[in-house]
Amino acid sequence: MKGNIKELINGEKPVLIDFYADWCGPCKMQTPILEQLSAEINDKARIVKIDVDKNPGIASHYQVQGVPTLILFKKGTPVWRQSGVAGKEQLTRLIDQHA
Repeated sequence: MKGNIKELINGEKPVLIDFYADWCGPCKMQTPILEQLSAEINDKARIVKIDVDKNPGIASHYQVQGVPTLILFKKGTPVWRQSGVAGKEQLTRLIDQHA
């Protein structure tokens, strides 16, 4: 999995990773926002969900302390990160800025 993540985030397109857990209430609020965002941004960026319980090594590598944590990568570098639910308008602006 780690190799795939590296390849994914090192691509030309920005990649927004949502670190989440099934038991997390705010994560459940974030999911429909990301689904709407994904439909609207088309292929400007990729949105990937990573379950911290199934992928603790990746979560630890990126120092994810709480869920949801969103990290936007551009060419392999984290350019933005936020813990807690992020709104669609904020994420749209962010992706437009880095696309």
